[in-house]
Formats: sequence, C-alpha cells, structure tokens
Amino acid sequence: MPLESELLRQAAEGDIEAFEALVRQYEKQVYNTVLRICRHPDDAFDLSQEVFLRVWRHLADFREDSSLSTWIYRICNNLCLDHLRKKSRRREEPLKPDLTVLDGRADPQAALEKKELRQSIDAAMGKLSPEHRVILSLREVSGLSYAEIAAALDLEEGTVKSRLARARIQMRGLLKNGGNNFNLPPSN
Repeated sequence: MPLESELLRQAAEGDIEAFEALVRQYEKQVYNTVLRICRHPDDAFDLSQEVFLRVWRHLADFREDSSLSTWIYRICNNLCLDHLRKKSRRREEPLKPDLTVLDGRADPQAALEKKELRQSIDAAMGKLSPEHRVILSLREVSGLSYAEIAAALDLEEGTVKSRLARARIQMRGLLKNGGNNFNLPPSN
C-alpha cells in the first residue's frame, strides 16, 4: 500500500481508489469521534459521510502544514459543533446502548458492569458542553495528542490542557453524582 502522502497526492489528482483507501484508514476513528460528540448513531453516520465529502471537495486546499488526521479532525470538529448548535433547540436523544452478544466465554457480570459503565459515561458525556465533549472525545476516544488537538481546534496547547482538565473534572463529578464511585485513571 502506498504511503499516506502518496495516496493524498493521487486523491488530490482525482484518483477515487486512493481516496477510498484514505477513507478506509480514517472512517472508524471519525465515526467514533462523531458518535461520542453527537450521541446519535444516525447523526454520526450522516456527519461522518459529510466529513469525507468535505475532505474530497477540499483536497486541493490541503497545504500539508499539518497532518492529514489533524485536518480531518478539524473538519469533523467544525461539522459536529455546527450540528450541535442547530440541534440545541431540539430535544436530544440519548445514545443507544450497544447490544453485546455474549459468546459463552465472557463473564456475564463483567459484561453487565461494562454495559452499565458505558451507559453512565454516555449519559455524562451528554451533559458536558459541546466544547468539553469535543475535546474529551478527541483525547480519550480518538487518542489524539495535545498538539494534534490544538491544531485540529485551532487552540494553544495550554488551552487544550486546561479545557481537558476542566472537562475531566466535570466528567468525574457527573459520574460520581450518578452513583459511580470508582477512581478514574488519568489519561497520558
């Protein structure tokens, strides 16, 4: 498989197969990030498609002064924030829980605890401001570095760290108030 820079060059020249390879490389990360921010699977699917549509339309504008992933996450962030602003006037539906199929080897108690924790985290994420939800999702779900988040959100790295700290404190409080009395490990 060609390097990302080669795929990017080919896609910018109109090579659909090269663009499809780039989409395959990022589609799960983008969908998961959008789902964590927007909290609705149908919206996440639509917004993920829109992210890649905008990437395709603006490939020629990509200057490569940041990584492709940072540029994609910036597009993702902007679309999600626009979506949340539009949706703020309407009632938001909670994230639908995953239906996990047990394979017989899994511990049913552990699976139930994991499901309940996931539901608690999703509910708490829904109570965060869009800015805190975005920054926490980019760090904890997508695993972006502080520098990558700063570039994607057009913020200073110190601002990213302080917003992330406030988001984690708020999240911890929401989880504890919801009856989850456990210690959350800090992320790296």
